[in-house]
Amino acid sequence: MSIEKVRDYFNSYGIEDKIQEFEVSSATVELASKALNCEPCRIAKTLSFMVNGNAILIVTAGDMKIDNPKYKAQFGTKAKMLKADEVNERVGHSVGGVCPFAINDGVKVYLDESLKRFETVFPACGSSNSAIELTIPELEKYSSFESWVDVCKPIQ
Repeated sequence: MSIEKVRDYFNSYGIEDKIQEFEVSSATVELASKALNCEPCRIAKTLSFMVNGNAILIVTAGDMKIDNPKYKAQFGTKAKMLKADEVNERVGHSVGGVCPFAINDGVKVYLDESLKRFETVFPACGSSNSAIELTIPELEKYSSFESWVDVCKPIQ
């Protein structure tokens, strides 16, 4: 189970106790914000894409969506999200619990600039009913991100 992989991963840093598990689903931004009693924008959603045959993850604020021209300028290709049935195999987590922690080797993580406006954010922890509150420096550290990118725009 993916949450156990994430728990083991965070155990190596001594922060596995920070993982929150809910009786209700947190699989979408809306559900996660209700479960956490926070603004939807503070949910750090992790989106999975294919770039040159490799899976990548982009972590963005919950009130943002991919801006196709910005994405193409950054990655040199059109934004192509992984199909739901490909995500677990390529990334190591299933849709609803995708996060930038304890992922498959070779999957690169990018953090979107939209996250920088918050002191803390809430990414998932490998299951559709989990999250962890992290500061931006903690998110950088634990996600082993490649770089910050600016590939999003507000959801209208």
